[in-house]
Amino acid sequence: MITIKDLEKHYDQHKALDISNLTFNKGEIIGIVGNNGAGKTTMFSLILDLIKATKGTVTSKDKDVSQTEDWKKYTAAFIDEGFLIGFLTPEEYFEFLGKAYNLSKTDVLNFVSQFEEIFNGEILGKKKYLRDLSKGNQKKVGLIGSLIGNPEIILWDEPFSNLDPSTQLRIRQLIKDQSQGRTFLISSHDLNHISEACSRIIILEQGLLIKDVERAAISAEELVDFFTPA
Repeated sequence: MITIKDLEKHYDQHKALDISNLTFNKGEIIGIVGNNGAGKTTMFSLILDLIKATKGTVTSKDKDVSQTEDWKKYTAAFIDEGFLIGFLTPEEYFEFLGKAYNLSKTDVLNFVSQFEEIFNGEILGKKKYLRDLSKGNQKKVGLIGSLIGNPEIILWDEPFSNLDPSTQLRIRQLIKDQSQGRTFLISSHDLNHISEACSRIIILEQGLLIKDVERAAISAEELVDFFTPA
């Protein structure tokens, strides 16, 4: 569904990303791991056409994302709190997202209410603005909001951070439950959750693609060993 070809992003003399060829297929749950500065967020930003590539292309369903907006109809993402609208309540934010898919307020609230276990009674009906929620609850709103409209491609950057252990496990299960027919791209520092949730693992280091393997081909211990200092 998504193909990266000869993709580079430079900031002055620093090359933040340099990937010659990479494809993400329909139905895959892809975990993207790497230390800070590895290029994970840069790659997501290029896939979402949030920044301009220095060289190369990202295509979605064979169309260059920088040349068309067709991909936006079936792609959703939550990268950070900047994707939220702070002066809205969670319900207003969900309704705002639903309008992009011609969904009624009732349909949207019926959809998000099924995630009350994740919300833990702290999101819906509290009459709080998003800006006044904790970082963890803001993340919950952003992650669930990205599922509205049944997108085919979902990008989540650090979905487990700022969440308590119980919610992390629920999000991990949610990924599996929502993955049928969808492509998930998940960037995270949490090697345990990535190894449990994903069907394919990609390791980036200093902007380069170091490893691209099926989950079954690498153990959790091997993944940890890769990042263990010598």
